[in-house]
Amino acid sequence: MRSILAVMLLATASPLAAQVATPDRPITDPQSIASPANPDARAVPLDDIGVTRSLYDAAWSADGKTMFIATDLTGRANIWRMDANGGWPVQLTQSDDAQSGLAASRDGQWLYFVQDVGGNEYYDLYRVPVAGGAVENLTNTPDRREDALLVGPTGGLVALSTKLKSEGQSNLAVMDASGKIRNLTAEKDPAYNWGAVAWIDGGKAIIANRSNVDSTVAEIWRIDAATGAATKLLAKPKTIYAASGASPDGAVLAVTTDEGTGQPHAGAYTVATKKWQWLPKTPWEETSDIVTPDGKAMFVRTNNDGRSTLARVDLATMAKTDLVLDPGRASIPGLAAISPDGTRMFVTRSGADSPTMLYAYDLAANKAIPVVPLAMASLTPATLPKSQVVTYKSFDGTPISAVVTMPFNLKRDGSNPAIVLPHGGPTGQSQDGFSRYATAFATRGYVVIQPNFRGSTGYGKAFQEANVKDLGGGDLKDTVAAKTFLVQSGYVNDKKVGIFGGSYGGFMTLMAIGRTPDEFAAAVQWFGIINWRTMYRDQDELLRAYQRALLGTPDENPEVYDAASPLTYLKAAKAPLLTIQGENDIRVPRGQAQEVHDLLKAKGNIVETIYYPGEGHGFQKRENQLDPLRRTIGWFDKYLKGE
Repeated sequence: MRSILAVMLLATASPLAAQVATPDRPITDPQSIASPANPDARAVPLDDIGVTRSLYDAAWSADGKTMFIATDLTGRANIWRMDANGGWPVQLTQSDDAQSGLAASRDGQWLYFVQDVGGNEYYDLYRVPVAGGAVENLTNTPDRREDALLVGPTGGLVALSTKLKSEGQSNLAVMDASGKIRNLTAEKDPAYNWGAVAWIDGGKAIIANRSNVDSTVAEIWRIDAATGAATKLLAKPKTIYAASGASPDGAVLAVTTDEGTGQPHAGAYTVATKKWQWLPKTPWEETSDIVTPDGKAMFVRTNNDGRSTLARVDLATMAKTDLVLDPGRASIPGLAAISPDGTRMFVTRSGADSPTMLYAYDLAANKAIPVVPLAMASLTPATLPKSQVVTYKSFDGTPISAVVTMPFNLKRDGSNPAIVLPHGGPTGQSQDGFSRYATAFATRGYVVIQPNFRGSTGYGKAFQEANVKDLGGGDLKDTVAAKTFLVQSGYVNDKKVGIFGGSYGGFMTLMAIGRTPDEFAAAVQWFGIINWRTMYRDQDELLRAYQRALLGTPDENPEVYDAASPLTYLKAAKAPLLTIQGENDIRVPRGQAQEVHDLLKAKGNIVETIYYPGEGHGFQKRENQLDPLRRTIGWFDKYLKGE
């Protein structure tokens, strides 16, 4: 009874909480959202959405004449080679397991990459000749993960991160030309990870980040590549200092920090003088990115309420030149995205009505040059629904941003179905880019809202930490308020709203149907958490450290664990529930889905659970991407539309 009482006290006390500080922005009138008329609108075939490719990685060859991409052209995430000036891609590798983490050797002979087994996230390091040939597994270490590759300038060295299955922490290491790996660090704290950022001083040293798993602390170090001798350059308790690049001599660093603002912002740091140069202040999340090979400029990404822009910043003057890209979600894929001669840079961009496109951005002309169209021809802006970023007030007055995707041709008569789609994380963010799920729903008449509830990134440290030890509390109320916003628009039927999410979004789905059983008429959850106690017992050590940051341990905080577990509430659930789960998931183990199924089946609920062998946390094989999508659409069509 004590845990249930604690839950009741939590539920009644939370509305009295003070509003959480976030960037100022206007509140959206629900009546201002509109469904545009489009006589050509139609439901996009699910096969077309499923066949639209994903980009896993991109890399330049050592001479810049060739580019390599990891994409699922064949339904498997394999590696393809293309002429840098265009042409038909040539397949370099073939595997049922996903391949990514591309890095080309400096001698031009090899392409390095990483690959796990059935989605288990324990990657081995491989290489393949760039001209084509046999693939070699250089590590073959089932109990150790190798990833985050960064090729050195000389001597065939490759920096990488290593993690033992028995430990949470990762370490910085180097691999020599013979394939021998040597750790440079000996991290003891299971909550901390090391990653290489830049080789400096002609390959004598590495700039590396040491950061904790919950993204609240980061430090910058200089590591001697021969001895492992470490020099701390920037660090402060409860503060982020994260390097994203460096000048070749290591004199100037591109840095993201939240010091003094509680919101990440970008700066250039001169190591010898300890002096900073800053960009003009912005209330939004601003992060540094890679540095040009000549060390004269860095790139910066600004995340303005879910929409991102990229800019080039001169490190001598801090003059800023925006990259010319349409609004949406933009990013630079990887630390080696700039061509060796510094003239071009890989950039990705997507929007609600345009799937991800890879560009080779011409830096001199400041122009985006399309490289690889990844979408089916049917997925064009003319026929795909649009989106907008809205802001509504939650239970305590805190402003909550969300991405709304509106179908075409709806009547504002309160008759339409809707889907609330909470994101994973919780330290993540729904951004205004392409979502195959929002597209599939909205072209079938569902209004879709993706709320950035408290705990999300992008709105400052106070907001990001506002759900610590309150998972499924205030953040769930923010999510239910997203439904209220849609109903108030006049388009949505209060009794025809479903909820769907994966990972933490799956957890939020389970909490929603348990704690607010009358709010949602149907639910689909992919690999969500039902029981934080069994999660702590069964999951990978790194994720266990992350869970401690959010909840503490089960022994320390039993009431918190009870209050935060859907297991406590699911006996009240009414909504029909579909569960999707990968057999090899190390983040949310298979047993979580089984607990959900067994509990709801025993009480007579409508419940169905599907397991996918050879898949982990998110599905890589095309048939295993399409099947859950079809089942999810079918579930909502049946229980929200009555079809």
